[in-house]
Amino acid sequence: MADRPPSPTPEERKKLDAEAKVKELEEQSKLPYKWTQQIGDLDLTAPIPGNMKGRDLDVKITKTTLKAGIKGQEPIIDGTLPHPIQPDESTWTLETLSSGGKELNIHLDKANKMEWWPHVVTSAPKIDTSKIQPENSKLSDLDGETRGMVEKMMYDQRQKEMGKPSSDEEKKMEMLKKFQAQHPEMDFSKATMG
Repeated sequence: MADRPPSPTPEERKKLDAEAKVKELEEQSKLPYKWTQQIGDLDLTAPIPGNMKGRDLDVKITKTTLKAGIKGQEPIIDGTLPHPIQPDESTWTLETLSSGGKELNIHLDKANKMEWWPHVVTSAPKIDTSKIQPENSKLSDLDGETRGMVEKMMYDQRQKEMGKPSSDEEKKMEMLKKFQAQHPEMDFSKATMG
């Protein structure tokens, strides 16, 4: 039997997480755009030369793809989205910055409002969606029921990644334990959770 490497200690885990975060930030900083997301939408910004106008840009947003750039030049972003969006609710604008430059802003409205994206297009480096903190996503803006559902999904996702039971499985196990305690005369050795 092969020896499994020991699980990292909390300190080692913290160090590995920090290293992964640095690598992730480096990869993201090399992209020709910046992006942020909430649980229901995603915003992307890219610097554009100040002499450009909206008509100089080539922006195409479909349900599953995004292409944006200056006409006649290599696109800033061009690829397949990891998940579908609502193209009619998604927009782009060209804004003039105080520095004199301009910025292309693209707002994508996610079709699934309960899904974190690991990247804007599938060809870009991924971020670790399990490390997304709900505070960053304005979880507090969601109504109680939706917020509870999102928090439960995030908890279940983290549990799954650690090989632990989801909240539903934990509840079932808890109920089974209570039932076993109330009925010590019954044999539960062959019971399976389904």
